[in-house]
Amino acid sequence: MKILSFAGSLREKSFNKSALEHVAANLPAGVEMEIYDLKEIPLFNQDLESNLPEAVRKFKSAIKSADALLIASPEYNFSITGVLKNAIDWGTRPYGDNSFDGKPAAVFGVSSGKIGTARGYYDVRKILQATNVFLVNYPEVLIGPAAESFDENLKVKNEQTRQKLQDLVSALVAWQKKLSK
Repeated sequence: MKILSFAGSLREKSFNKSALEHVAANLPAGVEMEIYDLKEIPLFNQDLESNLPEAVRKFKSAIKSADALLIASPEYNFSITGVLKNAIDWGTRPYGDNSFDGKPAAVFGVSSGKIGTARGYYDVRKILQATNVFLVNYPEVLIGPAAESFDENLKVKNEQTRQKLQDLVSALVAWQKKLSK
């Protein structure tokens, strides 16, 4: 099983990217995961749909070739990041070429705040409903404050965080298997 993952952050020292790296290093047997960097994807412009930019074509192809998606979303100003919304918009365009359609997916997020990415998390889920992905409902993984879960090298230091991430990936793998029957 192949999982495509990406974080809604461009920051090199992103907690969300680090969480994805932790997941990638601790996958169940028979599962592989690609961490896709969204930094090359241009701002959405419908004028470019007839001749998609190469970075967009690569992103859409990576989504289509994956068995499942794992999305890490920080929270900016009580909502989803512009980077993540932009990637989702490109992934569904042009009309009739929705790369997300029918994919099993899971969402989680890391934030410096006490309630993790709770407000942004629900906005991501709401937006993803429009893409026709099949979201894992539980467990909900909202990690915060980040300083309690990650060390100075951005490695997961908290056993509870490790377990939450493992449980989410296990649920995604089981969901993908159930949907592929």
